[in-house]
Amino acid sequence: MSESTSLRIALGGDHAGFPLKKAVAERFNALVASLTDCGTNSVESCDYPDFAIAVAKEIIQGRADRGIVVCGSGVGVSVAANKLPGIRAAVCHDTYSAHQGVEHDDMNVLCIGGRIIGSELAFEIIDSFLRARYVPEDRHARRLARVLEIECQGLGIFD
Repeated sequence: MSESTSLRIALGGDHAGFPLKKAVAERFNALVASLTDCGTNSVESCDYPDFAIAVAKEIIQGRADRGIVVCGSGVGVSVAANKLPGIRAAVCHDTYSAHQGVEHDDMNVLCIGGRIIGSELAFEIIDSFLRARYVPEDRHARRLARVLEIECQGLGIFD
């Protein structure tokens, strides 16, 4: 995990993700430079977009390098986080996707389903995500540039 010790992480999740989010915070707090808990802090029903936005804001405003968001399936927080410019979020329930998403696509938010996978697998996936670094090979850089272009064009789609 030594490659990850310099990372600042924002962590959030809704009520369905709370038990796993709590376990993740306990496991990774001492293994990263900083861990910002963006809530929720209970299993009381709440709305997942609020926590995806809170984590994304930490990244966009430069207070976090990467984010982890947990809801029941991981899908809702992924959809919500991807609405924000500069966020590249994906649901990953395996280690390959978690590191490949960073290496090829410069993914900066990992989304996990707290009702889908257990904590030990989640820890392995998060470790893979945190250890990974973007590899700016020509093909990756070209594709990422296209994604960023699409994002910029999308901002003016309703003009």
